[in-house]
Amino acid sequence: GRTRMTGEKENGSKRELGFQYEEEAVRYLKDQGYRILCRNFSCRQGEIDIVAKEGCYLCFVEVKYRGTARWGDSLSAVDFRKQQRISRTALYYLARHGYGTETPCRFDVVGITPTGTTLIKNAFEFRG
Repeated sequence: GRTRMTGEKENGSKRELGFQYEEEAVRYLKDQGYRILCRNFSCRQGEIDIVAKEGCYLCFVEVKYRGTARWGDSLSAVDFRKQQRISRTALYYLARHGYGTETPCRFDVVGITPTGTTLIKNAFEFRG
């Protein structure tokens, strides 16, 4: 067998952890009445963790895990540049899936901390 570099192994387990948090976020969103359309949508512009429908809204959801219980940490992890990347990726998603520009969209953040899961609807505005 091929020996793995330590960095590679850490990467694998980090990805696995990310997947677990995403699973948790998906369950949480479904409990809140969201219908999951897509997970890990990626293109040249960036990646969106979860695309879902809630009521008339098409929601682009970023999942953030923080080791501390302070909720603000999860939201501050989605900085302006990250918001821009998510916004551009959302535009691409809309075009690729045939949604018109009149489609009501929202950017939500699911924050997962050791003490629980929090959802912030409309966490940030579109950043073109």
